[in-house]
Amino acid sequence: MLYPDTVDSEILVHKPSFVASVFAAVLVVFMAFNLTGTTMGELMRPVIGEPLESGFYGRFAIALVVAALFCLNIVLIGFASLRLQIAIVWMELLVLFLAFFQTFHLSLPFIEEKLPFLIAQGLVTTVYVSAVSIVIASLIAILGAVAKLSTNGFAYAIASFYTSFFRGLPLLMQVYLIYLGLPQLGIIIDAVPAGILALSLCYGAYMTEIFRSGIQSIDRGQWEASRSIGFGFGLTMRKVILPQALPVIIPPTGNQFISMLKDSSLVSVIGVWELMFLARTLGQKSFQHMEMLISAAMLYWIMSICLELIQSRIERHYARSKVR
Repeated sequence: MLYPDTVDSEILVHKPSFVASVFAAVLVVFMAFNLTGTTMGELMRPVIGEPLESGFYGRFAIALVVAALFCLNIVLIGFASLRLQIAIVWMELLVLFLAFFQTFHLSLPFIEEKLPFLIAQGLVTTVYVSAVSIVIASLIAILGAVAKLSTNGFAYAIASFYTSFFRGLPLLMQVYLIYLGLPQLGIIIDAVPAGILALSLCYGAYMTEIFRSGIQSIDRGQWEASRSIGFGFGLTMRKVILPQALPVIIPPTGNQFISMLKDSSLVSVIGVWELMFLARTLGQKSFQHMEMLISAAMLYWIMSICLELIQSRIERHYARSKVR
């Protein structure tokens, strides 16, 4: 298997044909964005004053410089190690994103004033709702997976109907059905429990299939061996099957948790003071929407990165255990 820092990929990066192709692609893309909305008359008018300030030739010169710098950057990065390449590219992309955000003329004092409350209330509520929901969804998924693997037709029918129904409806509709529909039946649920219930039921349906595939990945002989030494079904699941199925279950479950963390923003429609709700509310008072929305976006991104790192460590732990 070849990795990006091996000899073959280094040769590829430094091939003249490869660099020329990248140069041409960047030049065309930059020119396309740079000329968007420009009339033919503006393109063909002669350059007056600074050549880089007007006309087609000025725009072409800018695109040429950008394409050359981009290709030079690729070539120079190719000499570094893999970890250093990743770090450099991440830093460059982060700088570009910050420069892009700066074009909105954001009010940094406003962000500094509202950010502590956004973190203390919105971020904490988002993590709380997502953490409770993923625990409940995991319990539902275990029961659903066992029912779908059962030879009992009644249990299988209930589990399959549940997964089909909650995977077939949009999560936002489920939030509304629970929060607005149940009170018509005399069951009144507050906003936070309603949001947790909607997230749990929705993601429990998806995770049922994840747990089912993980359990099915264990050889049938493990079940037979457990029964031969007198283990019951519950003990077999806890001590034999689930520990071996976890390396298969954890990666997609981690992805589901990251998705749930972002989808928890949908419970803002019922008034839960989570991250998205506060970002929209705080920005609306002074019409500084972009400040709060970008702040919330960065907080979501940071949380996702932290969860990805935790997930990778857990995966490496189970990989080492499997080797031993």
